Order: sequence, then C-alpha cells, then structure tokens
Amino acid sequence: MQLRILLFAGIRELADADSVTIDVDDNANAADVLSAIERVLPQAAPLIHVSRLAIDGQYVAADHPVSPTADEFALIPPVSGG
Repeated sequence: MQLRILLFAGIRELADADSVTIDVDDNANAADVLSAIERVLPQAAPLIHVSRLAIDGQYVAADHPVSPTADEFALIPPVSGG
C-alpha cells in the first residue's frame, strides 16, 4: 500500500518537503513504516530513530498495524524549546 507521511521540524528540513510517500506491505506495522521512511530519507535516519509515528492524531507503538483507511500519518521528531 502507498502512504503519505507528513513530516515536521528537523526531518522536514532534511527532506526539504512537508511530506513523503512510501510503499509498505498490506500487513505493515508502524515499525515497517519507519523503516520505509528511512529508506527514502537516509539523511534523516538519526532523527527517524528517535521519532514517533502518529496515525490519525494518536501516537502508536512499533507493533501497531497500519491501515490504508487512516486519514493521516505523521512522523513527529523530538522537539525542544521553552
């Protein structure tokens, strides 16, 4: 299945884009999605490793199944600030 992943903060800057489209198997989980993003954006690998995947506004665990019917996928890197 093909998924569009929204990118934010440092990953968005490294990708020079606000989203990326990836291909994953129909039985993919969140860890598979992160691996696919890393293959497309190897320059962002260090940030991807410490980022969380959110599906429809909810952070999900690595073993969470991915459904093509979800409305939104977002990769959220760690942020800091005050």
